[in-house]
Amino acid sequence: MAQAEKNTAEIDSTRRNVFIGVALVSVLLGAGLVYLLTRPSTQGVEPRLEGALRSGSPEFEQHRGRIIIDFDPDSDATTAVRPVGDRVLQMKPVIRNFSGRTINGLELRVMAIDLDNNILRERVVIPIPARQPELEPNKIIAVPIMLEGLSKDLLPANIKIELTGVKFKQQ
Repeated sequence: MAQAEKNTAEIDSTRRNVFIGVALVSVLLGAGLVYLLTRPSTQGVEPRLEGALRSGSPEFEQHRGRIIIDFDPDSDATTAVRPVGDRVLQMKPVIRNFSGRTINGLELRVMAIDLDNNILRERVVIPIPARQPELEPNKIIAVPIMLEGLSKDLLPANIKIELTGVKFKQQ
């Protein structure tokens, strides 16, 4: 009889330890979820290429026509609906450098536009120096861009990619 009581006490002790372990794991998972949901978002901060030539600058306007963004939305963009409930737009523009100078910084603005010419979503990307350190004259770079957070009910009528900043290597 003493053996049966001892076995019962061991089983109760093991169950108690299992319940305590499960409770601790549940509390840690809950705390992690609360942390992830209450953490400040970094989406509001757009990257900016420091020291770049921008629109309005005579030198920027001179080189803007020689830095070609080769992008056809019909063939270079795909869209997919994610299980989360939003739409993702994936683009693959090709940038061609005919400026005669080596580019070591490039900033692009990507916009998804609806039928009323309203911007549904926009994003600023800096492919150079992020993807490769520089783009030499008469060379190209393919820049994969993903635009997330579009409403799954609204399909963009147009996609625009424009050059917003450029930095040239010092000669």
